[in-house]
Amino acid sequence: MPDEINHGRRELLGAAALTLAAGQFATIGSAHARSGGTKPDTIVKPGAHTSFHSLKQIEAGVLNVGYAEDGPAGGPAVLLLHGWPYDIHTYVDVAPVLASAGYRVIVPYLRGYGTTRFLSDATPRNGQQSVIAADIIALMDALKIETATVAGCDWGARTANILAALWPERCKSLVSVSGYLIGSQQVGSMPLPPKAELQWWYQYYFATERGRAGYGKYTQDFARLIWQLASPRWRFDEATFQRSAASFDNPDHVDVVIHNYRWRLGLAESEPQFDGYEQRLAQAPAITVPTITLEGDANGAPHPEPAAYAGKFSGKYQHRLITGGIGHNLPQEAPEAFAQAVLDVDKF
Repeated sequence: MPDEINHGRRELLGAAALTLAAGQFATIGSAHARSGGTKPDTIVKPGAHTSFHSLKQIEAGVLNVGYAEDGPAGGPAVLLLHGWPYDIHTYVDVAPVLASAGYRVIVPYLRGYGTTRFLSDATPRNGQQSVIAADIIALMDALKIETATVAGCDWGARTANILAALWPERCKSLVSVSGYLIGSQQVGSMPLPPKAELQWWYQYYFATERGRAGYGKYTQDFARLIWQLASPRWRFDEATFQRSAASFDNPDHVDVVIHNYRWRLGLAESEPQFDGYEQRLAQAPAITVPTITLEGDANGAPHPEPAAYAGKFSGKYQHRLITGGIGHNLPQEAPEAFAQAVLDVDKF
């Protein structure tokens, strides 16, 4: 494990694997309350904001990270982590709510997105799960953030899970859309029933060189299709889509995305210095920090059932189903509910 991010102590990766393994976890009941919904105290309508308070850059680990920041510099930190094919605008309506409540809100572009860039051409454009989480630890170190509430959706939820599992001393609490998403190549190699495999069509497409070329050529068309499939009742407009689509123009975007999905199937190499992390993650470690998991009632993307992962959260835990046709990009579709979960978990 890299010394520079080890102080002694960021979806969809693992969603299909956990569905497959549901039988293993379904018998482990949660000892904590699971709510059928939540009524946020803060009022904010989806689409109320189109930009962030400020955009910044900082060198952190192997990256120069672009990130949005809002709220008082001395406030308790909240890290909001986006997924694929989305970007920081997943939280464009969430960030002001948390900032107004006194939080220092950090929303980074993941590697391969927006203004985040690799410092060296020699660094592998690696998208494996532990590497993205290590990026966030490096960012916290660069920003001198010792502990934070971490919250995420899609790749960002998986990354937040990994942060809480491997570095619990850096995570005050956790909010995770679609629950426990930590996976492994071994579980990812196990076949699923045909209907479940169909949902992962793009993963198999990306396994081919035709898929790499196709994603590079039709990146925006591809992303728009995923948005529509994953959130079938979200009526986003073209301006909303384009604000996020601009982040896919990053020169490393295609390489990172393709590596991520090929790595899941064991078709792309890991970086050896992260093998220790992956070995620990392959054991599906329990998450001990206080956690709220969220699910939309119209999520069209592959995702595990709440009963499959409830037992993986051994600290104070609550699950919330967000109703009203809410799809996969829950923070952008239901910002009130997501922001309220962050505020509530901080009181656990």
